[in-house]
Amino acid sequence: MIWLVVAYVLITTATGKETQVLEHMRVLPGFSEVHQLFGQFDMIAKVETKDYDVLCDTVLGKIRTIPGVTSTRTLITARFKRN
Repeated sequence: MIWLVVAYVLITTATGKETQVLEHMRVLPGFSEVHQLFGQFDMIAKVETKDYDVLCDTVLGKIRTIPGVTSTRTLITARFKRN
């Protein structure tokens, strides 16, 4: 049994940059799902990592550095295990 850190990252983009950010995220490793949203946030990404350090690197080093991303909010799940 493997314990994972699972988080959902809510992403806000600059107006008109939604499609570019989405396409950029879909080719990056580490995201099991990425979807566009309607409402306060423009998209949501599901991230599954081995530990919190990798999660931090993913959010700060991969997501927030994408041109067009203006802000993020990360929701970390309590526990997740995979058989």
